[in-house]
Amino acid sequence: MIDFLVIGGGIAGVSAAARLSEVGQVVLLEGEDALAYHASGRSAAMFEENYGKPSTIELNRASRAFHQGAEVLGPRGLMLIGGKQDADAFAHDLETMKLEEISTSDARSMIPILRTDAVDRAAHDPHAWDIDTDKLVQTFVRMARQNGAEIVPKALVTAISRDGTGWIVQVGGTDYTARNIVNAAGAWGDEIAKMAGIAPIGLTPLRRSMARIPAPGGHDVSRWPMVFGAGETWYAKPDAGALIVSPADEDPVTPHDAFADDMVLAEGLARYEANVTEPVTRLLSSWAGLRTFTPDRTLVLGPDPAVENFIWCAGQGGYGMQSAPAASQLLADLVAGRQPELPASTVKALTPQRLRAHHA
Repeated sequence: MIDFLVIGGGIAGVSAAARLSEVGQVVLLEGEDALAYHASGRSAAMFEENYGKPSTIELNRASRAFHQGAEVLGPRGLMLIGGKQDADAFAHDLETMKLEEISTSDARSMIPILRTDAVDRAAHDPHAWDIDTDKLVQTFVRMARQNGAEIVPKALVTAISRDGTGWIVQVGGTDYTARNIVNAAGAWGDEIAKMAGIAPIGLTPLRRSMARIPAPGGHDVSRWPMVFGAGETWYAKPDAGALIVSPADEDPVTPHDAFADDMVLAEGLARYEANVTEPVTRLLSSWAGLRTFTPDRTLVLGPDPAVENFIWCAGQGGYGMQSAPAASQLLADLVAGRQPELPASTVKALTPQRLRAHHA
């Protein structure tokens, strides 16, 4: 019998598989042809320690050493900009993200297309990094396989039942028996729970649309920082000689293979254009991903309080890539009965128990 059957092959699932493979036998099931197909493959891929709720920030900080050791971080930097109408949102972002305010001339020296008549305040954090997401996923895959874990693509779960010793999970005509299920199914997390007879926790997939545009004005954008509009109403990030622009949309949707909404994308590009001198004349490509949140927008990690061999690894939202090393370590510590390195208050904020009052 398998010790841990991980359902989902995004960053949540592969990192959980890697850590749990040190504790017992692991099999990971991924419904698509390849790992990291949905949200994980469509991430903006930034490591910014002060991005997210307090418990997420703790996970980010605890993940830094792993990221550095795996050599998945590259210099990028992050800039926040705004105009007079954004004063309150800018001040809030400045404080919560612990950014350093800079002059608008310094901002334009980094991003020369910023409009002088629109942008009158800016802040910058040089300690924000690009994440090589493919390398990070493969690092965890290698760890898992070195410990004997099996990774099965094209393995869509069709039914889950319990017997006296654990779980029976059906994938087409194949049954997998396992002592524990690890629910790392992303946007489908509550669907997997219901299939297993477990109460859902209120996961909400939110669509995030992206457009890839040519380098504005023919500029070399390779050293530009990622830039956010105050209040995260849009953002832009260099990508292989081009620029990714997002309206930072968060539209609730059902779990599906997401695609960009043209109207939402157009509105976001207009917000971006209002701050820069170069208009958007064409798109190279567009896509969307699902960022799945719990009701309190905090990850949920650990055994379900009602059924302890059903283990949650969900609600990563937009923070999965940067928080995965510490999140997966915490998950394995909780399952193995080890003392987590994270503060007790952080562990409590991440465990499923807190959500049962909402979905009893």
